[in-house]
Amino acid sequence: MKSKTLQITLVYIIISLFMAIICHKLLTAFISSKEYFYFFILKDILFILITGLIFKYILSKNENKNISVFEKLKSTNEEIKESNEKYDIVAKATSDTIWDWKIQEDSINWNKGIEIVFGYKQEEVGKTSKWWFDKIHPEDSIRMSIKLYSFIEQKTEKWQDQYRFRCADGTYKYVLDRGFLLKDDNGRAIRMIGAIQDITKQKEEEQRLKLLETVITQSKDSILITEANSTSGRIPKIVYVNPAFSLMSGYLPNEIIGKSTNIFNKGPNSDSDELKKLLRAIKNEEECLIETISYTKQKEEYWVRFSMIPIFNNEGVISHWISIQRDITDEKKLETEKEHLIRELTQNNKDLKQFSYITSHNLRAPLSNLIGLLNLTEDIPIEDPELEEILAGFSKSTHLLNETINDLVKVIIIKDNPSMQKEEVSLKEVFENVFSQLSFQIELHKPIIKLKFDRVPILITNKAYIESILLNLLTNSIKYKSENRKLKISITAEQIDHKAILTFKDNGIGIDLERNGDKVFGLYQRFHNYPDSKGLGLYLVKSQVETMGGTISIESEVNKGTTFTITFKN
Repeated sequence: MKSKTLQITLVYIIISLFMAIICHKLLTAFISSKEYFYFFILKDILFILITGLIFKYILSKNENKNISVFEKLKSTNEEIKESNEKYDIVAKATSDTIWDWKIQEDSINWNKGIEIVFGYKQEEVGKTSKWWFDKIHPEDSIRMSIKLYSFIEQKTEKWQDQYRFRCADGTYKYVLDRGFLLKDDNGRAIRMIGAIQDITKQKEEEQRLKLLETVITQSKDSILITEANSTSGRIPKIVYVNPAFSLMSGYLPNEIIGKSTNIFNKGPNSDSDELKKLLRAIKNEEECLIETISYTKQKEEYWVRFSMIPIFNNEGVISHWISIQRDITDEKKLETEKEHLIRELTQNNKDLKQFSYITSHNLRAPLSNLIGLLNLTEDIPIEDPELEEILAGFSKSTHLLNETINDLVKVIIIKDNPSMQKEEVSLKEVFENVFSQLSFQIELHKPIIKLKFDRVPILITNKAYIESILLNLLTNSIKYKSENRKLKISITAEQIDHKAILTFKDNGIGIDLERNGDKVFGLYQRFHNYPDSKGLGLYLVKSQVETMGGTISIESEVNKGTTFTITFKN
């Protein structure tokens, strides 16, 4: 195919020849000389051919120039295309949001990062700097704007700042924004290109590390960080100590960093076995906790609870050890005092038990003799009324003393034997036995008694104890009944989950719990001026309930009555 230049040249020659022939045809109509005619034809043809060649030369030169320009444009376009591809690849690889701000026009363009990172769709993205500044957190907006425009006025090339940028969902992300300023020949800022990087995770990690640093520096415990490996069977060298360490040991950071902790751990009274245990743990890369006597810089002893915790990197290789040390000197002193006190109390308890056994045994014989002698006096007629009254009072006091000693023996037996045999106990049979023992009092006072055991007919407990508990509670209800109303007693039992709840309620004179709430179940506690009240009943009840693994609580109001709630595992 002929080149475009040749085509144009040929068209020019053909048109020129055609025009020349037409012109000469017209001339021949007026001029007859043939020589003159051929001369003009040859002249014109020669002129046309020469000008055609010149025109071809000019067009050829112009074509070569156009080809050169075209090649340059093609090369430039390929470079631009390659640059854009690299730009897109870099933008994707860095996950940055690129922006291009034409400052004089206040026109700003964003790449796809504005959608990927912040969730904005293209139609939601504004085209001016106002949209950009509106998305900056109010607490950061003024500061960032002042710094940015100050940077533009100073006409320096590079700028960067950190601020919070609002996402499409209303949340904020911490970003690092870097910009590059372009200027015209007059030095005027005309364009700025930047990249926004999401640093939210880095900021959160930075804040977390600051928090941890605050915890470490403010901690009352001594915290040390050591190297990973030790040499010559020693504890690894220290690389960091917190302020609490200096207060505890007396060593300043510059005196201890780079040295082994052996210099303050080891002393004449230090536990060498504990230290060996620590060294074995370090060798085996295991966590360890020891307690030993340590020494300050001034060689003063103090007890320390010393832990070593290995820290592993992402490859599972130990990078450091963290040691937390707590001064437990006061704790050890309290522990020693506590042990000494426990020994003393244990011995005192044994002595008191022995004394109680001896007292109850030694009193039992003369008391039995007294009761026997009093029984003999019942058959002897006594005419003197004063003597009769004295003997009656003496008999009553003797029997009260006998009951008190029996109650004390029961308490001693309960406290001395915390474990007891449990069996299936019928509540109906228990109450029959209790009523049988209190038949005289019940017949005398005729209380209204309501029983409801159908939900818990059987208890797994100790029969003797449950009888004693109910006997004491029923006796108290009769003894402390109100003189102004008929005595009513309600006893119910119900099962909730695996617990049996026994409720004993009366309408007696009640107890003032505001004054006596903390003493209700105490030993020898009396709340009413009754001559035969010993203050042992409720103490005995609570002891028996707790021995059976149960609990007892009381609700009472003066002149209204009392409710006892006993809970057993059943």
